Amino acid sequence: MIELRPYTSLGGANHGWLDAKHHFSFGGYHDPKRTHWGNLRVWNDDTIAPQTGFPPHPHRDMEIITYVREGAITHEDNLGNRGRTEAGDVQVMSAGTGIAHSEYNREDVTTRIFQIWIQPTRTGEAPSWGARPFPKGDRGGRFVVLASGFANDNDALPIRTDARVVGASLKAGETVEYAIGRDRHAYLVPAAGAVEIDGVRINARDGAAISDQEVIRVTAIEDSEIVLVDAA
Repeated sequence: MIELRPYTSLGGANHGWLDAKHHFSFGGYHDPKRTHWGNLRVWNDDTIAPQTGFPPHPHRDMEIITYVREGAITHEDNLGNRGRTEAGDVQVMSAGTGIAHSEYNREDVTTRIFQIWIQPTRTGEAPSWGARPFPKGDRGGRFVVLASGFANDNDALPIRTDARVVGASLKAGETVEYAIGRDRHAYLVPAAGAVEIDGVRINARDGAAISDQEVIRVTAIEDSEIVLVDAA
């Protein structure tokens, strides 16, 4: 089953410095039909104005993955971590027993990110943060694991949950497959371009909630950059 969630149907709010679109209920937006997808709880499409950002605030018991689409985001937290993550790269914050952090666009250009929250299956552990580059060229024509809770995904950023975040860069006409399994939930969003799955067209920033499929075949209609969460 593929449930298309067009970008125009998403909830959200424009705060001036932040224009946020929500694939799932978040903040002041609530849709009882869109509260989660498996253990995927949040997928926010955030546009952050230059020299602005999220001031320090706390989290606990959540795996928060930031996929930077354009610009860069600068992270600081009360553990002493500080880092700048730029377009195409990924950062992961495991909130664990509690962490306070800020996320600022220190650039002179607009930053656009996907902010993905996945509920942990391991709790009671100390918080942590990490980031790493994932060159788009390395994802050409194939899925690369960006963050994972599975032990054999050695090159991915670790998360404390039964889930995997993957990305791919496809040229128009290319097809890539991903094995999900009928007992799992997949959520796919093109960061750019447009793709087709089983005759369903998914445009840039649309969401596709996928279930009850062993394998999905994703064909690029245009040159595309896609992100997928494989969740329990």
